[in-house]
Amino acid sequence: MSYVLDDYDYVLPADRIAQQPAEPRDHSRLMVLHRSSGKIEHRRFLDLPEYLDAQDGLVANNTRVIPARLQGLRVLPDGKTGGKVEFLLLEEVEPGVWEGAFHASAKYKPGLRFRIPTPDGRGLEGELVRGAEASPSGTVWARFDRDPVSSGAGEIPLPHYIGRHADASDLDRYQTLYAKQAGSAAAPTAGLHFTARVMDALRARGTFWEEVTLHVGIGTFRPVKTADIRSHVMHEERFEIPTATAERLDRHRAAGGRVVAVGTTSVRALESAWDAGTGKLRPGPGRTRVFLHPGGQTPRVVDRLITNFHLPKSTLLMLVSTLAGRELTLEAYSVAVREGYRFFSYGDAMLIL
Repeated sequence: MSYVLDDYDYVLPADRIAQQPAEPRDHSRLMVLHRSSGKIEHRRFLDLPEYLDAQDGLVANNTRVIPARLQGLRVLPDGKTGGKVEFLLLEEVEPGVWEGAFHASAKYKPGLRFRIPTPDGRGLEGELVRGAEASPSGTVWARFDRDPVSSGAGEIPLPHYIGRHADASDLDRYQTLYAKQAGSAAAPTAGLHFTARVMDALRARGTFWEEVTLHVGIGTFRPVKTADIRSHVMHEERFEIPTATAERLDRHRAAGGRVVAVGTTSVRALESAWDAGTGKLRPGPGRTRVFLHPGGQTPRVVDRLITNFHLPKSTLLMLVSTLAGRELTLEAYSVAVREGYRFFSYGDAMLIL
């Protein structure tokens, strides 16, 4: 194991970063990694059901991405407009007040006002009511004059490494087929590969499907800046485990069944709900800062993982390493680069067995 940030680095050519998703969804590539032997297979996501059976229960994150990226201009004291601003909606902390990630050329002080254009011409007015210095994650609070989500001011928040603005196709494609609970600033991208035919084929093999919710915020994708990864502090995110889901998974695990997480956010939700005292899942809503990494907290609930390929030095790569081991994970990533796999949100998938 290693706690050194640089030990979770790898070299990725820029042309391996997917700018568009595969079409159809289940035609993305699937790397199958066998932990026990180190064997690697190269398949298509459509082949996923061949590796699962009635011993496997899949758990997916049904969060829905909101139009969270707001882009506009500062409003100066004289009413004129100033420099550009960007606000990424994370969570409504009280009526009309949202926590978010804020970018502007000015200092992020309470009282700073900004305006976001809207399709109806009214605009969306915002004012900072809490600055970044009050948050360990550097987020701010802003009060808006109306609901920013329904105002039409926002756009789908594609990650920065996708070098284009979101277009009409992303409204559908940057959501999973089973997205239900609105609240995320990013998609749980492992789920983007699923189609109705894959899910039907899984059911035909006796594999069951359950859903949890974790609203993806900056905790999931915030970069690690500490040389010792144990010093990294995750931003808090909201999750919920339905009672029926917790009970079914507890019965399944007690009978020797395997839990297959669809994506790292599903892992974080399940592991955050784990009760070491009872050996069962705690149902209901919760908030989590859980950080899974080798040598630290490791999965107690999840046995297998479906995931995308993640950024170098990221908490997500460290989470994957808790299941497959750091050395094997980095070896698999090296193979993926060599074999032309597509990386990150709109990229290809990996199944860890």
